[in-house]
Amino acid sequence: MENTALKTTNITKYFHDPVTIPVLKNISLEVKKGEFVSIVGKSGCGKSTLLYVLSTMDRDYEGELEINGVKVTGQSLNNLAAIRNESIGFVFQFHYLLPDFSCLKNVMIPGLKLGKFSPKEVEERAYEKLKMFGVEELALKKANKLSGGQQQRVAIARALINDPAIIMGDEPTGNLDSRNTGIVFDLFQKLSHEYGQTLITVTHDEDFAQRSDRIIEMADGEITNHGHK
Repeated sequence: MENTALKTTNITKYFHDPVTIPVLKNISLEVKKGEFVSIVGKSGCGKSTLLYVLSTMDRDYEGELEINGVKVTGQSLNNLAAIRNESIGFVFQFHYLLPDFSCLKNVMIPGLKLGKFSPKEVEERAYEKLKMFGVEELALKKANKLSGGQQQRVAIARALINDPAIIMGDEPTGNLDSRNTGIVFDLFQKLSHEYGQTLITVTHDEDFAQRSDRIIEMADGEITNHGHK
């Protein structure tokens, strides 16, 4: 178990509008620490819904979710917010950087929110993360002055500021051209293979998925292939 970053047992979820239909059916999966996993499947198969359950943002489901060996199902909103802030980093299709803030400030925000380190330490850590991705010279530039690829690199640095157990990506390259998609993929692979970071990404990009460590395939709310190599 020490090697497990995330585990679900029989997760089932229903949508109730206008009739009750299952969107996730008995999802049981395990992701190891340091693994880079892609979740794939047709639109509407439940990939993004699953990611929101895994990220603890959606609590309306049956079954159990464990992160780093801790059962998070049934925990209070405050506890879940704390777990999320400390244990999970998010990278979305749209970077959601604050446009009028500098890159450095954007990366610092989750760190300041966590309150584990002094503002000065958070700033140093943020600069280190930017450096890791070769965008440290953009630290003081406003986010809205960056290209799409640069913005996504800053967003990944932000996701890493609290050294989370897991990075979750929802179509992290969905808005990028092939060159920048390649750059982001290489960053993810580096995080996984060199830094032991666990990554769970939902993607439509076949090449991106094929190059990750493992592909979990979904169809109609179920896992059809766990993709263990």
